[in-house]
Amino acid sequence: MTRQPAVAGRFYPGNSKALQQEITNFIQPYSSVQKKKGMAVVSPHAGYIYSGAVTAETLSHIEIPETVVILGLNHHGRGAPVALSRDTWHMVVADTKVDETFCDALLQNSKTIVVDEAAHQYEHSVEVQIPFLLELQPKLQIVPIVLSHLSYADCKQFASELATTIQGFPHEVLIVASSDMSHYESRTVATRKDRLALEMIEQLNPEGLYTTVHSNRISMCGVIPVTIALLTVSELGATRAELIRYTDSGDVSGDTGQVVGYAGMVLS
Repeated sequence: MTRQPAVAGRFYPGNSKALQQEITNFIQPYSSVQKKKGMAVVSPHAGYIYSGAVTAETLSHIEIPETVVILGLNHHGRGAPVALSRDTWHMVVADTKVDETFCDALLQNSKTIVVDEAAHQYEHSVEVQIPFLLELQPKLQIVPIVLSHLSYADCKQFASELATTIQGFPHEVLIVASSDMSHYESRTVATRKDRLALEMIEQLNPEGLYTTVHSNRISMCGVIPVTIALLTVSELGATRAELIRYTDSGDVSGDTGQVVGYAGMVLS
């Protein structure tokens, strides 16, 4: 089976040549950046006009392995709370296959995740990451997962299962946690709130992030993917989180009265 694009022509160009040119334009300014190994990244998932530059700069800082676990938010609420896709993803620039070996191992190790294509059918948070990853790693194989709202205990459970799978996998694995930051706040308010969340990520503090976002009503849509990424890499021995870039939609639209925040981070 093949998963068709949900937001081609809206979040990014629906034409292969135009999309390839746009991705090249985003990545080219960072072609001389010295790449390093990373365990996970936080990357936004808005339309490329708003957040593409943040994704390009963030991913250009690290070596992209062939296997990438993409943790996205289930915006639509369809399907299972922790849903894996095993379909081939038909992207505008190329078809992208899942890493069947990793998926088999994850399903064997996890009591949490299920295969549920319906959860992925209309969801963009995984999809928009793939063209950038493909450009930087032509041999890319993905592990697409979308997550609904989970308790912190459930986040810990799945993160432990994911970490066990990565530890037992014979090849390098990168986690991409897909998330935008505050939504439709003034720039002043969004920057203040987002700083609280980003400080928790920089401290590699998953429980602090989960609690801070909920207690301060920060509309960071991908708090669950990022919390799980933090829990996973902490179990795998991560020691550092680096903010690559923070911006908001006002830089493009000129409207700073209601912005959406975007952050790119590398966890290593």
